[in-house]
Amino acid sequence: MAQVTPADQPVVFSTVGLPARQRIELWEDHNADALIGLRCRTLAATVLEATEINLQLDRVQLARVHGTSHVVERDAELIRQRPTDSVSMFFGLAGEAFFYHDDGVRALQPGQLVICDADRPFMRGFSHGLEELVLKVPREAFSDLTGLDKITQPIVVGFGSGSDPFAHALARHIGRAARAENPQPADEELLLDLVGSLVSTKREPMASTYRVAVTNYIDRHLADHTLTASQVAHAVGISTRHLSRVLADADTSFPKHVMRRRLAAAHALLHDPALATTTIADIARRCGFTSSAHFSHAFSSHYGQRATEVRQRAIVAHSMSPS
Repeated sequence: MAQVTPADQPVVFSTVGLPARQRIELWEDHNADALIGLRCRTLAATVLEATEINLQLDRVQLARVHGTSHVVERDAELIRQRPTDSVSMFFGLAGEAFFYHDDGVRALQPGQLVICDADRPFMRGFSHGLEELVLKVPREAFSDLTGLDKITQPIVVGFGSGSDPFAHALARHIGRAARAENPQPADEELLLDLVGSLVSTKREPMASTYRVAVTNYIDRHLADHTLTASQVAHAVGISTRHLSRVLADADTSFPKHVMRRRLAAAHALLHDPALATTTIADIARRCGFTSSAHFSHAFSSHYGQRATEVRQRAIVAHSMSPS
């Protein structure tokens, strides 16, 4: 059932708990209204259990979808009935999938993004269930961003660790916004610029877009105490001088930015109940500090508290929270 939320907050719809015979029809109706019209069928007469978290921004739509095995199709008749005039981007988080288009079939793995024209027929199948993020962009906006008037063939891009930095940043931003618990505000302009930076070969990303890509790369490599500016610059496709300018625009430098990300990660780990018995020295190493003394000094200077004090308060707070 749908969950009523404020307009700027995600809306949750789930087939779980609905009458079995009505689930597919209600799932199709919800998708047609909230995202994109699709025909759905389950495999081996299984009952569909699926949940979708939707977020509508001014121009784009975001979603997080997970469900049991099924197949969805957007055929020519449905497109005539419910045209979207948009481009859809599907980020596979879990479960293998196939994508059938008029130019062939693609087998997709978790960590791959497929970009397609939502008004060209396609079929998608998830034999072992799925979890994915979705971004729907109006065709006109997509064309302005990328210079592409149409997509005749689906575009497949990796967005996992070590893949395209803009695709990774895009997935991470969508994932933080399209979730039921503690959703983060979505920056639509950043999302659109990331799309343009990902797909267009001629468009220069904004400094803020580069910063997001840089930060995501740093966060994925915090444990590497040898991380260098040249390594990060190469990963996001800019020179070290350009990287310095991008960070200077935000009144920081590469060493300062890395230090802040390391400290923020350590602060978060100190609050994790699952790591209550992990030594602070080990947490420091996980975040790229080779010296416990250096970590302690940097942490106290930045947060005004010692790491041991932060952990102790977190343990007390967790013990007093409702189970």
